[in-house]
Amino acid sequence: MNIAADHHVEPELDAVVVGAGFAGLYALHKLRSQGRSVRVFEAAPDVGGTWYHNRYPGARCDVESVDYSYSFSTELEQQWNWTEKYATQPEILNYLNWVADKLDLRRDVTFNTRVVSAVLDETTLRWTVTTDTGEVVSARFCLMATGPLSAAMTPRFAGLDSFAGQIYHTAHWPHTPVDFTGKRVGVIGTGSSGIQSIPIIAEQATQLYVFQRTPNYSVPAGNKPLSADELAEIKANYAERRRLSWRSGGGSPHIAHPKMTMEVSPEERRAQFEKRWQLGGVLFSKTFPDQMIDPAANEEARAFYEEKIRAVIDDPEVAEMLIPSDHPIGTKRICTDTNYFQTFNRPNVKLVSVRETPIESVDPTGINTSGAHYVLDIIVLATGFDAMTGTLAKIDIVGRGGQQLREDWEHGPRTYLGLGVDGFPNLFLISGPGAPAVLANMVLHAEAHVNWIAAAMDYLDEHDYDAIEATPEAVDNWIAECAQRAESTLFTQANSWYMGANVPGKARVFMLFIGGFAVYNDICAEVADAGYKGFTVIKAS
Repeated sequence: MNIAADHHVEPELDAVVVGAGFAGLYALHKLRSQGRSVRVFEAAPDVGGTWYHNRYPGARCDVESVDYSYSFSTELEQQWNWTEKYATQPEILNYLNWVADKLDLRRDVTFNTRVVSAVLDETTLRWTVTTDTGEVVSARFCLMATGPLSAAMTPRFAGLDSFAGQIYHTAHWPHTPVDFTGKRVGVIGTGSSGIQSIPIIAEQATQLYVFQRTPNYSVPAGNKPLSADELAEIKANYAERRRLSWRSGGGSPHIAHPKMTMEVSPEERRAQFEKRWQLGGVLFSKTFPDQMIDPAANEEARAFYEEKIRAVIDDPEVAEMLIPSDHPIGTKRICTDTNYFQTFNRPNVKLVSVRETPIESVDPTGINTSGAHYVLDIIVLATGFDAMTGTLAKIDIVGRGGQQLREDWEHGPRTYLGLGVDGFPNLFLISGPGAPAVLANMVLHAEAHVNWIAAAMDYLDEHDYDAIEATPEAVDNWIAECAQRAESTLFTQANSWYMGANVPGKARVFMLFIGGFAVYNDICAEVADAGYKGFTVIKAS
């Protein structure tokens, strides 16, 4: 029996949005304000997307809170009061809940419901969307707001299921606090979630073992409370701050030094690096405009970084293990931390290199590496995500001729502008592969994409078209341009999740547009202004 047979099919729905994080909530608000009928399906029990799931200790955004927030509403900007320079997960989730309530968004969101398939009807050019609860809806437009970091990776360690203690994944953290007091804890992974959680776990645990395969560059957040005066000044100047952010390379108002790294004196160079270091976080890689292009410039930044890190680690051998040597600084996303490196000075913290002594198995009492057995009460998997494409690959997205999106992307994702895919009319991706995505402020990025999609929908209606679809040529050219831009930088020298290198068997392709947020938005605007150049507009047969 067809589980969907008894369910009502809504033939008149204008749009289905998959996901209720920053992107999905704004898409709902924007399309609804156009008078369109919209349904959002969200697998979690509430709004928030990645900020609903990632509740691990120390979870915090690496974009300043006043920038990592919606810009479309002056009222929202002025009414919400951020408490810290870099917001914690609970504060971001509170913000999203507040926005959802204020804009009355929840009434069009169906929670605890995962979309399992979206299938094109080639005659009507509508999408039939089916959920794991058996609900089936028909929509003219399908917007994938599934998030680039939402498909968690769990390594297949032999014997992991036999472990007698507790196992936690940073991306699936319990909603009640985990008490590490008196426990022997092993954290596997030193990416962003590991780097943020390790200092907090170390304060509680009797013994903490950190299993590191690849060291990562991390810059102190320099986090601090925002005073009432600071917040008032930011709010008074929000319009200009946003203008700078929209015209920037990454969606934040901080502009790189106007000169190239080697064009300034050593003293000025050091002063600029120090200024960015004090700003904190990921933006250190954008101190000078050539830092990610010129190896000599990158080396200057790396040397400054290394000096800073060695200064706070007591044991030179531990420092050696924690400082990356296999990729230029910034070619993997620089992490943002609070006392991460100082944590390794604690007597109850031991760093284990699984490059030198790989993890061979897990048994009921702990972890076995090739060098030793570590007795543990708790294992924390901070092992990252199948980024950019992982969540989409879990949905059966079927376009023209029965073509599945996951098969179409087998050798790397294929998009035009990161927005459309040939063979999949009226299917839109938000902040997906082929866009700047994680290289930019994801909130402004989501707004940019949703605004572009909404305008394209209006264009179709005004010209009496049913659908819009990227052409194969435009997709090929865009993928080539993204690759060409990436090859002209240092980014392709790292085995990063930008390249899919953390997922066994995944095609090695740099999945992002690297030319900058403002440049990208200008390209998208030019495409629209030219009557959606590179897209075909279609009437249903």
